[in-house]
Amino acid sequence: MQDIGIFYGSSTGNSEAAAQQMQKEFGESVATIYDVSSAKAADIEKYSNVIFGCSTLEIGELEYDFEDFLPELKAANLQDKKVAIFGLGDQESYPDSFVDSIGITYDILKEKGCELVGKVSTEGYDYDESRGELDGQFLGLPLDEENQGDLTNERIKNWVEQLRDEFN
Repeated sequence: MQDIGIFYGSSTGNSEAAAQQMQKEFGESVATIYDVSSAKAADIEKYSNVIFGCSTLEIGELEYDFEDFLPELKAANLQDKKVAIFGLGDQESYPDSFVDSIGITYDILKEKGCELVGKVSTEGYDYDESRGELDGQFLGLPLDEENQGDLTNERIKNWVEQLRDEFN
């Protein structure tokens, strides 16, 4: 498998912990993680397979560091790369904007000439609306540490296995 770059924005540490677990599942020799607060477009461009992740804050807002990272993301050449997204949210407190960060990131990436992979079923989640959902599927991996933290490890393991196939 080609190298994977995992780029995350994290205010509380949950997105960072998810990125670290993904790196462990893929193998540290295969996946490298980057905090977007110091990442540049050139860092993204080094990889054929890229994962972006951040939390949804409040009502449908991107995590602050990831918001600041958007100019780098928009400047990056993602042509012919395979890209996946993960997002964290709170489906109980914010059921009308659960993991909107996935949808916001997807909307930027779909114009970049990359192949978007890593869609996930909405089964097992309890929310009202999400910009991260399209046609009955999430556009990436949703995680909810507040209400379903006990499912995070298994969800990440399953998603990494799915991405192993989709990245090849």
